[in-house]
Amino acid sequence: MRPMIGIVPLVDYEKESYWMLPGYMGGILAAGGIPVMLPLADDAAVIMELVEKMDGFLFTGGQDVSPKLYGEEKLPQCGECSIERDRMEKNLLEAVLDADKPVLGICRGIQFINAALGGTLYQDLPSQHPGEVEHHMTPPYDREIHRVSVVEGTFLAEIMREKVIGVNSYHHQAVKRLASCLKTAAVSEDGLIEALYMPDKKWVAAVQWHPEFSYQKDPNAAAIFERFVKAAVK
Repeated sequence: MRPMIGIVPLVDYEKESYWMLPGYMGGILAAGGIPVMLPLADDAAVIMELVEKMDGFLFTGGQDVSPKLYGEEKLPQCGECSIERDRMEKNLLEAVLDADKPVLGICRGIQFINAALGGTLYQDLPSQHPGEVEHHMTPPYDREIHRVSVVEGTFLAEIMREKVIGVNSYHHQAVKRLASCLKTAAVSEDGLIEALYMPDKKWVAAVQWHPEFSYQKDPNAAAIFERFVKAAVK
């Protein structure tokens, strides 16, 4: 049986809609899983039923994580936030961790997981962590824009082909202080945490870059989806 992977929806307030990037679903399908877009619901009973029915969960990109989640005031450079997503994802993450089911976070996903578990974020890299590394690339997004160093002994070191890999990048927020229950799996050339994991769980991992845009061309990107889906097999 293919594992069922629940994917957190993206929110478009202007169009009053939930939506999904095809690469999230395509990456899961290509890795042998069945992607399912979740409702944006924070009802405890609904969350528990989703956790029971799904075999793994993908926390996607999207709006900035609200600084309220990590106890800071919102800076002018912080972008649009989604209180509904923050609330739903916090309840979902807690339930998923209690059930010890696999989690993959991408872009906002790595930021949210870190913030929800007690870490903090740079609300805006250009103003709070300026540097020469390009973290907010222009299309096409399936190409390398900078490189990251993979930490030995981590989930990423097990599946990557090299110790230093090229990644795409499209974000202006990032992990600042790492939550105490998490470990670093990759670091960018300018010292930002680009991947993390939770060592005492079955498989909880997240990356700052975007394998959903590059999995068809980059074996390293495809390997992230493959390892995640493998962890979700019953």
